[in-house]
Amino acid sequence: MKDKEKIALFIDADNAPASKIETILSELARYGVVNIRKAYGNWKSPNIKPWEDVLHEFAIQPIQQFDLTKGKNATDIALVIDAMDILYTKDVDSICLVSSDCDFTPLVTRALADGKFVIGFGERKAPSAFVNSCSKFLYLDEEATDEKPVKKTKPNIKSDTKLMNMLRQAIEASEDDEGWANLGTIGRHISNHASFDPRNYGFKKLIDLFSAIDLFEVKTKNGSGTYIRDKRKTKP
Repeated sequence: MKDKEKIALFIDADNAPASKIETILSELARYGVVNIRKAYGNWKSPNIKPWEDVLHEFAIQPIQQFDLTKGKNATDIALVIDAMDILYTKDVDSICLVSSDCDFTPLVTRALADGKFVIGFGERKAPSAFVNSCSKFLYLDEEATDEKPVKKTKPNIKSDTKLMNMLRQAIEASEDDEGWANLGTIGRHISNHASFDPRNYGFKKLIDLFSAIDLFEVKTKNGSGTYIRDKRKTKP
């Protein structure tokens, strides 16, 4: 992505931890400038007092939504309406949605169709449809930064069938006759098909993830980068 892209940040304050706002903004700084910052919720509710405490410090605009009907989430509706309005009336390149509970999948898919990059943040309870539809999604249960990744054990990673299939498919999409695939090409293939980030699995970089799994071979070629091969392709 080009430098200084304009990012619009939308926070579902009812369903996201205020303690992670610095983590969120630090991550977004990798992609561009967050020039629109809005947080939605019933600001009369004590449940979102932690967000109220950080609004001014991080220049976030609070948008009030009263709980008019029990069981109906007016916050979600207001956030979606505002996001669509900004997509069509403001010069933004990317949008960021922060929510741990509600399904904003239709909004994400529409933004993607309009050529926007969509970054999501949420806890592990976030709906999988929402998580998977984003261009990139980072969990807030674990640090979404490079400094202190929480390592998962090798057996836990290897038992993640969905992850293993995704990695193998990415290798197969670009492997040479001997089964080797360039790491950079693998990463680009994954990014086109999933909201994947190695930090969600406790690793700083994609190479660290591959190196921790004994199902893959890793080698470096001078001048041509790092290559990965599925060990099942190794000739006896």
